[in-house]
Amino acid sequence: MKQELTTVEAQQLLANETTQATDSENQYLTFQLGEEIYGIEILKVQEIKGWEGATPLPNSPKYIRGIMNLRGAIVPILDLRRRFNMEEVAFTPYTVVVVVQVRGRTIGMIVDSVSDVVNFKADAVRNAPDFGTSIDTAFIQGLIPLEDEMIILLNIDEMLKHSELLQIDELTE
Repeated sequence: MKQELTTVEAQQLLANETTQATDSENQYLTFQLGEEIYGIEILKVQEIKGWEGATPLPNSPKYIRGIMNLRGAIVPILDLRRRFNMEEVAFTPYTVVVVVQVRGRTIGMIVDSVSDVVNFKADAVRNAPDFGTSIDTAFIQGLIPLEDEMIILLNIDEMLKHSELLQIDELTE
């Protein structure tokens, strides 16, 4: 599963994905952040772009790298490593921006690399453990255990709370 795709390979994967999920299956785009594998619903993904930089915005939260022009649309770019309080690393040729739709908005998310598009049966998804109030797991849709790995499925609609989306809107206006 720890396959890293170049930007071109990732774009082709997204464009050529012809595998149809059955009624009991869901499709996810999987990507890496550090040693962890994450997944998001493929229907939320608009496109995958290579990292080319972003125009920084003053007074923005640390996890917002800036904005980019995507065919005339101003798109805020979030650094998921920063959003998840992970150690920062140098960007590589595999670093990409996954452009997604979040609550009717187009947002780019920087990830270390894209891995694959996979189908999982709905009953393969496990609930995230309850850590009480010490850890917010609202943005975790579920977990999929594999042989020696775990895929963390993100609920990107919950990942950005309403107040954060309003702040992003203010910055990009």
